Amino acid sequence: MSVERHIAGMLRQIARQQDVVEIAPQGTTLKAAALAHVAEQYGYTYGTAYRTGFKNSLVQVRMYRDPRPDARVREEATITTHPQAGNGGTVPGLEQGSLKPLPEAVGAVAVLKDLVTFDVMALYIADRTQKVLGYLACAVLTVLLLIDRSPVEAVASGGAVALLFTVAFKVGAIRRGKIAQRLMDAGFLAVRDEQGAQRFLRPGQQLPGHTNPFAPSGPGLRRGQA
Repeated sequence: MSVERHIAGMLRQIARQQDVVEIAPQGTTLKAAALAHVAEQYGYTYGTAYRTGFKNSLVQVRMYRDPRPDARVREEATITTHPQAGNGGTVPGLEQGSLKPLPEAVGAVAVLKDLVTFDVMALYIADRTQKVLGYLACAVLTVLLLIDRSPVEAVASGGAVALLFTVAFKVGAIRRGKIAQRLMDAGFLAVRDEQGAQRFLRPGQQLPGHTNPFAPSGPGLRRGQA
């Protein structure tokens, strides 16, 4: 699907003033973040991102309509400045016909890329149960290898796989921690949703809901501590 078709599809959802806009799945977090930046110029705010597609190879972002007055001002200004967006005209923050950010949008897209990356990495961050299952698999592998190999070879092979698991868990946690620090340095607040997942919100923002993500007491909204 071409860049224009991706943008046009997103803008059709925005034109209907949908509470939730699903950005078409993208191959990289940077492309997904670039489209999320465009949606923000039309009065939406970042909601969440997740992996989808064959072998979770694509990134999908969900945006929520921001009901605050400044969002409507931003939307009206964007519509006036870019009347042909999605029909071959200019698009806010991006080079025409491309998902490459313009110089003035590079910083904002980089922040959105961190938000997207942090969320999609949750799929690969191991909790205690995943770690136990991973190391249990290593133990089972060692036992199976003992059937036709020497004890030394079996233990060495099982230990090597366990070491790989440990390194992967550690690297993922370190990388996600660095992203979290960048987001906090950019002014975001770390909170936890009702499922216990860590999220990052701008000051004064509520966790996204079904109809009004900024409602002060909407269902399913709860601020927490990181």
